[in-house]
Amino acid sequence: MKMTSYDIIRRPVVTEKSMTAMADRKYTFIVDIKANKSQIKRAVEEVFGVEVEEVKTIRYNGKPKRQGHHIGKRADYKKAVVKLSENSKGIEFFEGMMQ
Repeated sequence: MKMTSYDIIRRPVVTEKSMTAMADRKYTFIVDIKANKSQIKRAVEEVFGVEVEEVKTIRYNGKPKRQGHHIGKRADYKKAVVKLSENSKGIEFFEGMMQ
């Protein structure tokens, strides 16, 4: 099954660290765990209409959690830090959050 751009980008990461990285034109997203860097780059360019310079990915394993006798695990996930090129416009979704 082929993933669309909207399937690859799950949600933005809104933390203090990711907000300060926006000054350097770096935006952080939670992405599909099976997506590679070229798919992530293509998806961000298509969805937001920007030009991506580089993509860095980090894969996280879910933490074990327990509730009484029951032991479970949070889901694994992948985070992508996308750096936009100098002549590209910013992503409007994040622009309202900086204020």
